[in-house]
Amino acid sequence: MTLLFYLAASVAVISTVCVILQSNIVHALIYLILSLLAVAVVFYVLGAPFAAVLEAIVYAGAIMVLFLFVIMMLNLGQHSRDQERAWLQPKMWLAPAIMAAILLFQFVNVMLGTTEPLSGSAVGVLEVSALLFGPYVLAVELASILLLAGLVAAYHLAKK
Repeated sequence: MTLLFYLAASVAVISTVCVILQSNIVHALIYLILSLLAVAVVFYVLGAPFAAVLEAIVYAGAIMVLFLFVIMMLNLGQHSRDQERAWLQPKMWLAPAIMAAILLFQFVNVMLGTTEPLSGSAVGVLEVSALLFGPYVLAVELASILLLAGLVAAYHLAKK
């Protein structure tokens, strides 16, 4: 299980560095999704399967779809056909494919039940909901309002 932790952590670090180094915003977003999925694997290995599911669904799913929607609205991803052909070269897809294959191998390994989390206690739905809707309810609501304001602002910026 320690090897699984280090593999997922290295995938997260490498893909996060690729997010920073990418000049194309759509490619950076795809690397960010890969990084968030790797962090979800790290959460699972550390004994927080519910936090891992939340990471995958909320961040890698919903928030990244929101980012992609805003990028598409602002037309930031338009490039020439020559640039798109250059992106389709196999060398451009080698690093993301290797990192995604590592995560797929880890996912299959976990689903087959051959590995167990490192720690004995698991964080469940009750603990997370007690924190989110208890002392941190104001922060959760402010974050949702901030995301809504960002989406409305991006729409008005993109409007012709």
